[in-house]
Amino acid sequence: MTWQHLKAVILLPFMVVVVIPTIILHFTGLGGMAVQRPAPWNVLLLIGAGVLLSIGLLLFATTVALFARIGRGTLAPWNPPQHLVIVGPYRHIRNPMISGGLFILLAEALFFGAPPLWGLLAVFFVLNLIYIPLVEEPGLEKRFGEEYIRYKQHVPRWIPRLTAYSPK
Repeated sequence: MTWQHLKAVILLPFMVVVVIPTIILHFTGLGGMAVQRPAPWNVLLLIGAGVLLSIGLLLFATTVALFARIGRGTLAPWNPPQHLVIVGPYRHIRNPMISGGLFILLAEALFFGAPPLWGLLAVFFVLNLIYIPLVEEPGLEKRFGEEYIRYKQHVPRWIPRLTAYSPK
């Protein structure tokens, strides 16, 4: 991973899924341990949180690698991909990187059972509901033109399509 990629990861998603939740847990006094629940629920929630965390990390790692290898850029707006990435999870959903972040935040909220983490998850989702269609997508249309417009018509923003999109 180059310094540009590492800097982008540290300044953006790392802050959202690690630093901010840690600060929230610290200042709310909920950071010592997961909330105590009856034993069967603990196991189910722990397994669920582990699965969600794994999915989130896999989506995130895959998309960052694709941005570097295929897009020739980073996830950061100051060094965006130079080529439109329509491979891997991008063939099913337009925002797998944000989906990965949502999965990670959901895993943290489930594991800790902390209401402020549910709030962070909601705020992150709402901000992306606003930012993506108003800022990100118009910018992508400008940069990639008809190729992105066709992609956008065939691949949903949030709910993955079952069959992989093929731009041909």
